[in-house]
Amino acid sequence: MACDRRTLLAGAMALALAAGSAGDAFAQDAKIPIAVIGGGNIGGTIGGLWVKAGHPVMFASRHPEDLKPLVEKLGPLAKAGTVEQALAFGDAVLIAVPYKAYPDLGKTYGASLKGKVVLDAGNATKARDGDLATEAENEGIGAVSARYLPGARLVRAFNAANYRLFAQNAHRGGAPMAVPIAGDDTQALAVAAALVRNAGFDPVVVGGLDAAKKFQMGSPGFQRDATGPEARKAFGVAE
Repeated sequence: MACDRRTLLAGAMALALAAGSAGDAFAQDAKIPIAVIGGGNIGGTIGGLWVKAGHPVMFASRHPEDLKPLVEKLGPLAKAGTVEQALAFGDAVLIAVPYKAYPDLGKTYGASLKGKVVLDAGNATKARDGDLATEAENEGIGAVSARYLPGARLVRAFNAANYRLFAQNAHRGGAPMAVPIAGDDTQALAVAAALVRNAGFDPVVVGGLDAAKKFQMGSPGFQRDATGPEARKAFGVAE
C-alpha cells in the first residue's frame, strides 16, 4: 500500500508540474502523511503546523515515548513512533535533528530514505558538529547533506530561521513570511513548496542544492524575516 501511495504521489506531482498553478493548488490540497524525524523545536513547530493544516504526522525519535506530550497536545492526526515506523508512514520526511547525526542517519536508514522527498532543516555548528560544520562551510551544506543522505530526493527547507520566527509568523496577516528552499529534483521541490504553503509561508525557490549555501547558517540569507517578493529580490530569483 505504501508503495502504491508513493507511486500515486509521484504521478500527482508530475501532473502538478504540467498543470501550472492548478497543479500547485492540487499539491497544496493533498494532505499527504509526513514523517518528522526529531521532535525538538523545529520538528515540533513545523510538524505541528502541518497537523493543524490537516496532515497526518508521525514524529520520531530513538525514544518515542518522550514525544507523548507533543502528540497529545496536537491531537489525533499526530502520532509518535520509531524512526523506522515514521519512514514507513510518511510520503514526505522532515529531518530536524542535530547535524552530527546525519552520517549515522544515512547509514542506518539510507534504504528507507531512498526515493523519499526529504525536507532537510538541519544546520551545522562547529561547537556541536565539529568537522561536519567545516565541511558545510567549505562545500555548502546542500552538497554535504546529499553526501550523507544519498538517494533521498533532498530539498533544503525550514533551516533559514529560528523556530520562534516560524511559530510567530505562520499564517500571519498580510504578506506571508518567505521560506527559502533549494533542491535539484523538480518534483521534490514541488512537494516541498506545497508543504511550505500548508505550514503558512511563501516558498521561495533559490535554486539547486548548491544554492542552499545562500541561506545556510552564517550566510546573508540566514535569519531573514522577509516577504516573498523581498526574499526573491535579495536572492536574485524571478517572481
